[in-house]
Amino acid sequence: MPAVPLGFDIDAPRWDQSTFTGRLRHFLTITDPRTALLPERELDRAREVVASCRAGLVPPGSSREQLLYAKKLYDSAFHPDSGEKMNLIGRMSFQVPGGMALTGCMLQFYRTVPAVVFWQWVNQSFNAIVNYTNRNAASPISLAQIGVAYVTATGTALATAVGLNLYTKRAPPLLARWVPFAAVAAANCVNIPMMRQQEIINGVTVTDEDNNELGRSRRAAVKGIAQVVVSRITMAAPGMIILPIIMERLEKFPFMQRIRVLHAPLQVLLCGGFLVFMVPAACALFPQRCSLALASLEPELRDSIVAKHGDKVPYVYFNKGL
Repeated sequence: MPAVPLGFDIDAPRWDQSTFTGRLRHFLTITDPRTALLPERELDRAREVVASCRAGLVPPGSSREQLLYAKKLYDSAFHPDSGEKMNLIGRMSFQVPGGMALTGCMLQFYRTVPAVVFWQWVNQSFNAIVNYTNRNAASPISLAQIGVAYVTATGTALATAVGLNLYTKRAPPLLARWVPFAAVAAANCVNIPMMRQQEIINGVTVTDEDNNELGRSRRAAVKGIAQVVVSRITMAAPGMIILPIIMERLEKFPFMQRIRVLHAPLQVLLCGGFLVFMVPAACALFPQRCSLALASLEPELRDSIVAKHGDKVPYVYFNKGL
């Protein structure tokens, strides 16, 4: 096998990850919903190519574009910490097809309590899989903790949705259409921290700029999880806030009243339009490789780092998850 071209590093970001634009271009590639349709053997081939490049070898005749495409597939399907293949539903590349179907249905079937309960339950089941899949893999979580996280988040979503649904019976119709977003936002504030509770309890591994491990930090975990919560709510917000306004106005037209059966498919498609952009944009809000100032760490960890490295480590770095 020929050597990798001089200076080529398959793990080096193609775009500047310190800027929002660079991160957006990066996540536009790995959240590409088309990669969710690829067969497993093609993803496994991409993993082999990436492993070969890391070892200093590439398949004969491979171009730089082919290597970068293999890295795109690898990043879309394999966990950045463990290197294990992620389940299809939990991949960010599945967020558009999965999210558009669930969001569209939540926005369409919001009028009755049974419909609200069913679609919020389905959505929280989907979110639980996504949150577990995209956790920091260095912090294992037990089945009991997964169960508690799932039940707590689902209960929060249902309590918020049903409570607001009943409260808005006499309110303007548009307010009732926004109930699903309130439930999703509230559940995200519970689901993600609960599903990643081990990171908060035991901390996440932090490194220096050269990826040398320095210890584990709970404060780093809290910062990373908080950023993920903000990203997930931002991901859902435009579609779940703007689309109800659009549908509220469209449904007043006579032609829309004649095709009520198509309202749900229409909302699903419109949700897809929002998510195609919002999934990568929300993922790009914060750097994947998160940083935390040394002064913000726990005193014992900070003292340990200063004792070993002096003032050479002003910041520590860690994977915040998605």
